[in-house]
Amino acid sequence: MRKFKKIVLFSLLFVLSNFLFSQTSLKAKKLLDDTSTQMSSYKNYQFNFKYALENTQENIKQETSGSIVVSAKKYKLITSDITQLFDGKDLYTIIPENEEVLISKPDQEDTAILNPTELIDIYKSGYDFHWDILQIVRGNKIQFVKLIPTEESQDVSYILLGINTKSKNIYKLIEVGKQRTTTTLTLENFVINKSISTDFFIFNDVDYPGFYIN
Repeated sequence: MRKFKKIVLFSLLFVLSNFLFSQTSLKAKKLLDDTSTQMSSYKNYQFNFKYALENTQENIKQETSGSIVVSAKKYKLITSDITQLFDGKDLYTIIPENEEVLISKPDQEDTAILNPTELIDIYKSGYDFHWDILQIVRGNKIQFVKLIPTEESQDVSYILLGINTKSKNIYKLIEVGKQRTTTTLTLENFVINKSISTDFFIFNDVDYPGFYIN
């Protein structure tokens, strides 16, 4: 009888733990869905960002900062070294120091990182998501959701998305790689639906006299 009771108790604990895990995942999914809906509703938005890449094993640490304006699939990104302009079709990378403009098709992963509207949708395919830690940043509640690849990934162990629970905007992305590389993207000074000109995302070579355009 005692053995039977132990088996029943173990079974109940197993069911309860799975129920709580399911509830946590559902809560994470709701926050992700709400954030995706909220950020997709903006006509446009802009923010300052800080990007850091660190690999302690290789003693690598790189940091950069800048600003970005996003409207639907288009964006304009500015750092101290380059300006990137994506008109929805072509990506223009402007390098003033070299007086050069490179024209290419955007890398899908890079576009996702720069465009939070696309970034927030990555959870819809290929990831399990789980409720993680809550942080208070300058009085704002930042809830992290952990995304774990459902298929074996050569590079990514997991991703942490930090979401402002009040505004439903992304505050931080942390990607932890299997090769001990951690990349962190922090979004600050979020401004939505600002008036911008119709040609804001259009590249005009007249603005870059003497530049080599390729």
